[in-house]
Amino acid sequence: MRLRTTARRSGAALALTGLGGVLLASGLAGLGPTAANSSSHREAPLIAGLPQYDTTDLYAFRSPERQNTVTLIANWIPFEEPGGGPNFYSFATDARYNIKVDNDGDAKPDVTFRWTFKDHYVSDETFLYATGPVTSLKDENLNYYQTYRLERITGNRTKVLVKNRRVVPSNVGEASMPNYGELRSQGVTKAGPGDRYRSFAGQAEDPFFLDLRVFDLLYGGDFSESGDDTLAGFNVNSVALQVPRGALAKKRDVSKNPIIGIWSTTDRRGVDGRYRQVSRLGMPLVNEVVIPLKDKNRFNASAPVNDGQFLDYVTKPELPKLIEAVYGVPAPDEPRNDLVSVFLTGVEGLNMPRNVTPSEQLRLNMSTPVSDDPNSLGVIGGDTQGFPNGRRLTDDVIDIALQVVEGELVGQPNDLADGVSANDVDFRDRFPYLALPFSGSDASPHPATAPAPREQQNALEDLLDGLTENGVLPLLLTGAGGGGLLAGAVLLVRAQRRPRLQPAS
Repeated sequence: MRLRTTARRSGAALALTGLGGVLLASGLAGLGPTAANSSSHREAPLIAGLPQYDTTDLYAFRSPERQNTVTLIANWIPFEEPGGGPNFYSFATDARYNIKVDNDGDAKPDVTFRWTFKDHYVSDETFLYATGPVTSLKDENLNYYQTYRLERITGNRTKVLVKNRRVVPSNVGEASMPNYGELRSQGVTKAGPGDRYRSFAGQAEDPFFLDLRVFDLLYGGDFSESGDDTLAGFNVNSVALQVPRGALAKKRDVSKNPIIGIWSTTDRRGVDGRYRQVSRLGMPLVNEVVIPLKDKNRFNASAPVNDGQFLDYVTKPELPKLIEAVYGVPAPDEPRNDLVSVFLTGVEGLNMPRNVTPSEQLRLNMSTPVSDDPNSLGVIGGDTQGFPNGRRLTDDVIDIALQVVEGELVGQPNDLADGVSANDVDFRDRFPYLALPFSGSDASPHPATAPAPREQQNALEDLLDGLTENGVLPLLLTGAGGGGLLAGAVLLVRAQRRPRLQPAS
């Protein structure tokens, strides 16, 4: 089964992108049915200056080829330029990188997987990262390399899963690493009791896909190029772990306790030797846009059990009001209890644990069967294994979040989208699934992915026809910013209505 599968859209319903759609996509993703994580690139003032500690994305899903396991993936270091030498990208050696699992719904970690890293040099008499072609992870031509230790922590017990393994290095280029795929293969190792775990640490292509350029003053009023994948051509540092489901479930009983909550954190060691949490990730774009400036650093240092302090930002979100004021698109009534269910508790009948403590986590029902035909729109696309029931690499969390934030679950159906519906490169079929990182020898690593102008023009004409027929056009023309919407909404696609979000039976 290819993980690359994405939803196909057809029919007569309209999916509005352009400024309104892109703004929603970029800003509201954290409030959608995000029981899984999207990107958190440079989200808070302090962490923006500490890229080695900045968690960007978190994924969790049942493994397609080993279905009795769950794959956990977490990424750090946003916007890695492939040719960023001579000192390429490494994990911090004064940090603890964590993926935490709550298996009883109390918003406290019951299982923690912890990675720590060490630096190694073959020679300090050269400035080179690699002094010749590197054909294996233990090749002496790899002048700088890292090793990692992976521990599983439950209560006061610590079990070492990986004691001392090589990190797959940055993809310097074809001259230095003529067969990078072989290095990736050597970086996947068996681990844990009975070798039932699979582990990987190293560089990967950034799997998140969306158009982030909305932060350029909303494109300055020119949206003719919306729909371009801003993260195309950039890499990240990743850890991936394939874990038996029983090792995650409460009392190791998946049948009775299938739902888990997941979040990642980074702890940095201070001059006093103590570790302090400096980054946290549980939902997409939460800290960039949902959390205001005054609380961004607080959120990164907080724990899910204390998320009540951020409740008003969910029930009374800022951005739907801004969208209504500027574009005349009605904001759903407050308080947004529908967002509480998908954002803080999980969806009842799908991935809400019993006696749940409301908290921002990625929630996964480990008993949901693996989809034979994955739909990138996840649950609202009729695929209950997808987002918000965990997150797969191909899930289009932005489009899903857009539609839910603008009322998909409260009687305001819509087909909002950001125009970026798939990653710029294929994911791989087997663990760790991540695409190989872009090479430092690539002179043009950032391809443009915007649709052709003729397609945009046709789509805009379709939109105007549809709005006129339904009596919506006059409302948009008289609403604040209506003219700007019509001038800017140039990236539009027709979409077949998806099924409503329904609880799992």
